[in-house]
Amino acid sequence: MPEAGAPARILVVGDLLVDVVAVPDGPLRPGSDTAARVRLTGGGSAANTACWLADRGTAVALLAAVGDDALGAAARHDLAAAGVELVGPVLTGVATGTCVVIVAPDGERTMLPDRGANDALPAAAVAAALTDDVGWVHVSGYALLHEGSRAAGVEALAAARAQGVRTSVDAASSGPLRDLGAARARDLMAGIDVLFANADELAALGGIGAVRGHVGAVVLKEGAGGASWIGAGPAITLPAAPAEVVDTTGAGDALAAGALAALVAGADAAGALAAGVAVAARAVAQVGARPPLPTTRPGPPDP
Repeated sequence: MPEAGAPARILVVGDLLVDVVAVPDGPLRPGSDTAARVRLTGGGSAANTACWLADRGTAVALLAAVGDDALGAAARHDLAAAGVELVGPVLTGVATGTCVVIVAPDGERTMLPDRGANDALPAAAVAAALTDDVGWVHVSGYALLHEGSRAAGVEALAAARAQGVRTSVDAASSGPLRDLGAARARDLMAGIDVLFANADELAALGGIGAVRGHVGAVVLKEGAGGASWIGAGPAITLPAAPAEVVDTTGAGDALAAGALAALVAGADAAGALAAGVAVAARAVAQVGARPPLPTTRPGPPDP
């Protein structure tokens, strides 16, 4: 736990990816070519959240695994430039996780992930990452939903609770939740302070009634409909902040970051929700899942 009066550091646990983002010029033509704008950018739900937290001025560390390849070096470089400390391992002979993201004209995205090093995140790395200045642990649901990283996600939540550190989870994705099963997924998240989820993810977890018996509060992410805080008191709902939607990739990660940054700074539920929807509006107005990097950047690390 951080000392009284000291700003809390947030430890984010989970996935780090390099995104290959494709924005087609028109409808996809299966079996043929469709012109598109393609770019490489940082990705992974946990890494995205960490970068948005740093953008908000929150002290943050990311526990994630990368490979010892060129993509891993680029990913570490961009995290450092964003102000995020990577406290996870660089794994020899393992590929850094990569995701192909296809962005539709309405901003909706389809993702094709190759988790790579993310599926080798060791539980043993948690102890060193959970330093005394950590006041909140946020775990990406992807870490809990995949067998290779599940032990690390479970250990991070258990160790945080043992030290009196508040916790949260982003439900991640409805498909893997259904693959795992609602009861098993709820059990993995039991006892956390805040769950971030959209309607499909809540349904995959068995519905709000089933989930509320396992967590302190739920932040329901409703996209263009805004967001709601469902906790012990009356539900709080806020509309989405005005924004021209360009790309929804990472919008939920940004919302979580805004809310968590506000919570560790002492905000109540309404204040956290307002901060979350404001950061989400920034996210959807740009291509890519993270805030823009500063213009002054450190040199790339050695691969």
